[in-house]
Amino acid sequence: MAAAFAALALAGLIAPAAARAEPIHLVAFGDSLTAGYGLQGNQAFPVVLEAALKAKGYDVTIENAGVSGDTSSAGLARIDWSVPDGTDGVILELGANDALRGIDPAITEKALDDMLARLKQRHIPVLLAGMLAPPNLGPDYAARFNPIYPKLAEKYGVPLYPFFLHGVAGGTKLNQADGMHPTPEGVKLIVQRMLPVVEAFVKDIATRKSG
Repeated sequence: MAAAFAALALAGLIAPAAARAEPIHLVAFGDSLTAGYGLQGNQAFPVVLEAALKAKGYDVTIENAGVSGDTSSAGLARIDWSVPDGTDGVILELGANDALRGIDPAITEKALDDMLARLKQRHIPVLLAGMLAPPNLGPDYAARFNPIYPKLAEKYGVPLYPFFLHGVAGGTKLNQADGMHPTPEGVKLIVQRMLPVVEAFVKDIATRKSG
């Protein structure tokens, strides 16, 4: 009898712990920088980031919803079905192709704004990954494009990683031959630099889920 009570007591301790350890499901939603253009599947940003989080003890899965060539408007067109119900959080990385094509920053801002609004309506937290305009587009374009991300992060109260390619953009050893897409080492550096922000994002999600 004593053994039976002990077993029940132990089960009572384990069950709440298991509930607290419920996995967190993230979606990395973006363009070729997320998709892993030119890389092996296990070298793509979402996979490397998931491994880094798991190494720190987080029970997290990250779905790769990156599509090479996507602009912000293209992302808006697919976000509803690319981010399934049950998603705990989204890492939103779009805008690089808009800048490369010289798309009017007002169009980029409107698309990103609409995506954030839709995700907020679905009660899905977002970590916004910012982008900077290439220098060759000139200061006027940069003055309109670069503030988009801080402005939207403030508007929607979401965490911001200011520049997704921080420390990688322009580095010949960290980019593929096209000079735009990170090598495996470039991806590792992105993850290393971004990890503290993602950790805080994951912890916040875990707190919400446990609450």
